[in-house]
Amino acid sequence: MSKKNYWSSGGVLVAVMLICTGIFSPAQGKDAGQGLPDSPAPAEQSHAERSIEVLNYLGGEAAMPEFTDSLVDINSGFRRAMLRKGLAFRVITGPQYTQNLLDSPVAADSQVYVGQRNFESMFAQPILSSNLRQLHLQHAQLYLGGVWNWVSWNPAGPKSLGLWALYFYKEFGNDRVELKAGYIANNMNFIGLFVGGSTATGAQGVYAVLPYEVGMSYFPMTAPSFNVRVRGPANTYIKSATQRSFDPNGGPAEVARNHTGFRFIPHGDKLVLINEGGFQRPSSADAHEAWFRGGVIYNTTPYKNIVTGKPETGNYCAYALMDYQVTKSDVERPTKGLYVGGSFMKVPETMNSYSSYYEARLYKEAPVRSRPDDVVSFVASRSGYSNIFTDKLVAEGKTVWRAGTTVTASYSLHASRGNYVSLGLGYVDGPAITPRVSNALNVIANWSLFF
Repeated sequence: MSKKNYWSSGGVLVAVMLICTGIFSPAQGKDAGQGLPDSPAPAEQSHAERSIEVLNYLGGEAAMPEFTDSLVDINSGFRRAMLRKGLAFRVITGPQYTQNLLDSPVAADSQVYVGQRNFESMFAQPILSSNLRQLHLQHAQLYLGGVWNWVSWNPAGPKSLGLWALYFYKEFGNDRVELKAGYIANNMNFIGLFVGGSTATGAQGVYAVLPYEVGMSYFPMTAPSFNVRVRGPANTYIKSATQRSFDPNGGPAEVARNHTGFRFIPHGDKLVLINEGGFQRPSSADAHEAWFRGGVIYNTTPYKNIVTGKPETGNYCAYALMDYQVTKSDVERPTKGLYVGGSFMKVPETMNSYSSYYEARLYKEAPVRSRPDDVVSFVASRSGYSNIFTDKLVAEGKTVWRAGTTVTASYSLHASRGNYVSLGLGYVDGPAITPRVSNALNVIANWSLFF
């Protein structure tokens, strides 16, 4: 493909996204699930709004937008008919586009990172939830979700069509204890990887791959898991999961062995144990939002030792993260303001090609007073590549990068109800482990629609 045609296809896609989102119209005033995921519902919500929100995604470290923030009106006959039966149905969909601006695209068989060729992806995520009142259960939920995920470069996907979530959720003791059991994507339940705490306005261009290297389940795939969260005194908490491991060879191998996602224990996959503790204080009139957490992911599945070439158990990921609200810009909406954050992750170099991850972030919710649901973010990250792995590649005569550094700026726009567009620009120094390709300047565009 010529560079002229390459720019044409990408430019058309980005232009269509901007036009369709109504970028020049005012955003809706409802919060988009930003701030801590467990922040209480506003008192001015109607009874119908409060009732349907118990059917939204619960108990995670990231929140989905409220049902009022949807292309399908909460007062529609469809929504009300389902709510009378204790049910809610929604669909989330959207495309993504990434392109390196510094070089012409390479041949398909030479691609080694996202954006080296124009990268496109699309997903559709239907979700059905029930409050289980027919079984006379309170503070409970049955959550069922499927996913179709398509990517133009499979290593960045993978491509899949299958189960995304099927689990039972229950609260005990006035939300002191939360339980989830079933098929769960744990990237939304642990660590807190979404800047701003919302799936609609998360960070762009940053990919902390280490938790996935050691087998934690992540979208668009799922795995059987049993999760428990206990809230302690003074905003403290502990959270644990016992999960079936993903395939040690990564997402494409996982999908190849488990096309539908329903397979309970593929041969060779053992247990992943996740333990996290932290301090999580929501923003209020008298307090700034603060979230400090740390944990360990331990996998009992044998991984290939890079040095010996033999399978060994004991792969793990240790992590620590923090997010703190520096200023508050809206008295009526205390979650709005300026935040700072940081992340640290480490895994064994003998079992993983990516060995460490550091991140610093600065982001602001409601950067413009007239747009209370937008988020602007600046994120710098450094991924360390295993010295053992790169030394082995060098011995084979290959060129390598020893680390990858990124600086990404993005703006997430709440264009209209249920309609989000995010645009980002990220500079990448060392975009792939091997070969030692040139640095990249990626433009990133995401469009998310909530029905």
